[in-house]
Amino acid sequence: MQKLIVLALIGFAAQLVDGSLGMAYGVTSSSLLLMFGIAPSVASASVHMAEVVTTAASGVSHLRFGNVDKYTVSRLVIPGSIGAFVGACFLSQLPGDLVKPYVSAFLFLLGIYVLIRFLFGPIKVVKDSGKKPTGFLAGLGLLAGFLDSTGGGGWGPLTTPVLLSRQDLETRKVIGSVDTSEFAVATAATIGFIISLGWENISWPWVIALMAGGIVAAPIAAWLVRIIPSHLLGVAVGGLIIVTNVKTLLGSFSFIPESAHTGIYFILYIGWFAAIAYAVIKHKKSHPPSSGITEASE
Repeated sequence: MQKLIVLALIGFAAQLVDGSLGMAYGVTSSSLLLMFGIAPSVASASVHMAEVVTTAASGVSHLRFGNVDKYTVSRLVIPGSIGAFVGACFLSQLPGDLVKPYVSAFLFLLGIYVLIRFLFGPIKVVKDSGKKPTGFLAGLGLLAGFLDSTGGGGWGPLTTPVLLSRQDLETRKVIGSVDTSEFAVATAATIGFIISLGWENISWPWVIALMAGGIVAAPIAAWLVRIIPSHLLGVAVGGLIIVTNVKTLLGSFSFIPESAHTGIYFILYIGWFAAIAYAVIKHKKSHPPSSGITEASE
């Protein structure tokens, strides 16, 4: 029972981060399940089952608060679902560990770019430019859906920074659109896992605990996205991308001793928190209390 309560709290925290920053639910939850000795395929299946409910709650919440660009969602869901289904069906046969370092390196560099752009760029309103080519979104959705199933998390970590780097959609709508489209991706992945693993291999108590925590957090996260200035969200997202991918990169670089990992993590977290503090100070100087807080950075 105590373990289930802990899982519910983790589900709450993971969904709060995912719903407000557009990523990290799958990565956080999968890591926890793997730590408890659950097989990778079962862990990923359990997480995606929970996400079917939590992403539905998150999508409804984001729609209610106006955080969704329907065009982007409509172009992501079909290819994303296809990629997730294929990845789920062939998870045990895929060399995911061989691909992860390269994807993490790309996302790490993208995270630095996003962080710098939102931290030092001018604060002004970003309006929908309409420049969202269908082919680009379809390719992004297909790749992100595939990586999401094979790694237990990857839809948000890939789609959110890539869409932010294009600078044609305000931050809160990037986050809301990614979270909303994830419902279809999680559903497709779950169907694939049921076909390949069977119902009996799903850890239902874990799934229910994760669902419960995520459902409670979903509307809170959507509300936070609505009220937090977009450039602050951008800095938070950029930092999260960096710190979540450093773990994979350090594990791939054998020339960096494990004794140095803690120091590297400490420096990165201090730098991330300092960047958020600087962004807050910058916002206060640029916007007096009487002005709105829905401006975004470009």
